[in-house]
Amino acid sequence: MGSSQSTSEEQDYQLLADRTGFSLEQIRILHKRFKHLTHDKDTLRREDFEDISDLTFNPIRSQIVEAFFDKRNFGHNEVGSVEEIGFEEFLTVMSHFRPTRQYLTEEERDKIRQDKLRFLFNMHDKDNDDTITLDEYRHVVEELLSSYPEIESETAKAIADAAMLEVASVTMGQMAPDELYEGITFEHFLKILKNVEIETKMHVRFLNVDTTTMNCVK
Repeated sequence: MGSSQSTSEEQDYQLLADRTGFSLEQIRILHKRFKHLTHDKDTLRREDFEDISDLTFNPIRSQIVEAFFDKRNFGHNEVGSVEEIGFEEFLTVMSHFRPTRQYLTEEERDKIRQDKLRFLFNMHDKDNDDTITLDEYRHVVEELLSSYPEIESETAKAIADAAMLEVASVTMGQMAPDELYEGITFEHFLKILKNVEIETKMHVRFLNVDTTTMNCVK
């Protein structure tokens, strides 16, 4: 029975490897971290992230945690959030932070970049309307500036407003005086980050797992 269970587990891990790009060894390591995080339970909840010291002082901690419970990040074309996730969902979200492998076709590279940028976009588009509004952007800026106590809330809002105006000018060009900029769409988001090498900058570290070292399988 033990051998049969082991074979089934290996098959499950291979399916996850094919889907996420992690190697079998990396999946075993992440499964151990997952079980440690959940206190050996089968599902992970938001409160399980509270004891992770690497996330405690991260200015966008709440967005990172919520990303693990956002259905849009599971690859099933669903929206909304869940209260708990299993290892497969955990691994799928973690794969967004994984560096890309060295040898890729142009099509594969574009697909991975698009997926990573969509993941980042989802982190800030909290109401699932496919637009990052000024209020949502203000919230992001305020959280990023929260570690600087000398910057007051009104100053943070002014910075966010100025940044949003800059985005509007980049993505929309010259706007009419009475024209209202409703927010950053995903198409705008792609344009803004066109020259940013997001593949090497997007990583997360917690539970002694540094995704900057977790390269894809070849």
